[in-house]
Amino acid sequence: MSNILRVENLSVALDGETILKNVNFEIEKGENLAVIGPNGSGKTVLLKTLLGIFPHEGKIIRAERTKLGYVPQKIDADRHLPIDLENLINAKAAVLGLKKSDVKEATDAVKITDKVLKTPIGHLSGGQFQRALIAFAVLGKPDIILLDEPTASIDQLGEEQIYELIHELQEKYGITIILVSHDLSIVYKYATKVLCLNKTGVCFGPPEIALTPEIFKKLYGQEHKYVHHLHHDH
Repeated sequence: MSNILRVENLSVALDGETILKNVNFEIEKGENLAVIGPNGSGKTVLLKTLLGIFPHEGKIIRAERTKLGYVPQKIDADRHLPIDLENLINAKAAVLGLKKSDVKEATDAVKITDKVLKTPIGHLSGGQFQRALIAFAVLGKPDIILLDEPTASIDQLGEEQIYELIHELQEKYGITIILVSHDLSIVYKYATKVLCLNKTGVCFGPPEIALTPEIFKKLYGQEHKYVHHLHHDH
C-alpha cells in the first residue's frame, strides 16, 4: 500500500446524530493534510475517530505498524496541581516503556528548556503548554501526528513559532501531519492536501486547486473572508 492512511466512506453517528457521512481521503508518508470547515462540521470528531475513540462505519486503513500521536486543541491544567512538566512527560514515557534518552530527544526536538521542564504545569504559558503537548505527541516516534487547532489559545507570534516547529519536526522525522486549522495562510504555506469538511467531504486535493470560491460558498454558506487573502502568509 503506497498510502500511509486511507479513509473510505467514513461515517460517524453519535447519540443518533450523523456527525460525518461518507468521508473519503488518502495521504502518503510525509504529507501534510489540512482539515478545514465551519464549526460543527466534524473536524475534531474525525481526528478522534482516526484515533479509535468513536465507533464508525466505513474503512480506516493504515500502513502496517503505523503509530499515531495526538495534540488536542486545549487542555485546562489545574494551576495548583503539584507536578511539573518533567513529571508529566516522564509518566507518559514510563507507560510507553521509553528510556531517558527518548524523553530528552523529544523535549529537545520541541525546544523545551530545563527551566520549563521544572515549571509546574499550571504555570506554563500558552505557548509553553502547546510545546509540551507536542512533546507528548512526539514521544514514541509516531508516524502520523494529528493536531486539532494547536494554536487556538496563543498569540500570533507564538502561533507562527508553533507552526514552524511542527514543520521542522515533519522535515526532521518524516512525520505525516493531519492538521485541523482555521488559518488558511497556514494551509497554503504547509499543506500538500486539504480536506474540506461539512459533515461530508466537500473537497479534497492540493489547496491551490481544491479551494475555489465555489467550494468556500458550499462550505461556509457565503464567500469566506479569507478568499481574497489566500496567498499571503501571516
